[in-house]
Amino acid sequence: MPAAGTQAPDFTLPRDGGSTVTLSAFRPGKVVLYFYPKDDTPGCTLEAQDFTARGAAFAAAGTTVIGISKDSVKAHDKFCKKHALSVILASDETGHTCEDYGVWVEKSMYGKTYMGIERTTVLIDGTGKIAQVWPKVSVKGHADEVLAAAQAL
Repeated sequence: MPAAGTQAPDFTLPRDGGSTVTLSAFRPGKVVLYFYPKDDTPGCTLEAQDFTARGAAFAAAGTTVIGISKDSVKAHDKFCKKHALSVILASDETGHTCEDYGVWVEKSMYGKTYMGIERTTVLIDGTGKIAQVWPKVSVKGHADEVLAAAQAL
């Protein structure tokens, strides 16, 4: 996982709505990348709704919020429509960006191990450097914590 103070790995990924999103295109603005396991699951839905609800505050702080999972663009479009989400959702079906950020990890549930996305948030400053990383995110109250960090940056 890239550390605070290092350059954030750049990417171009397909996004909801059918276009693409490139990380470096947002400079000199700040970016919040939140990696999440799966569209339309309880924790992921709550996280997306929390970031959406704070969209105006993030924009006022000069910060764009991008959610990234391995779900398809079609799944992202359905997820956005169902829950009226306004955050950008990028599709990393190949998993390259998840690997670049160190969030594609071995997980375990009910005694079985499998590979999956570890819920992680990365705050990137206007120069493209990582300002802060939140690994193993607990969703409740997380969007407020990230917003406060973005406002302070």
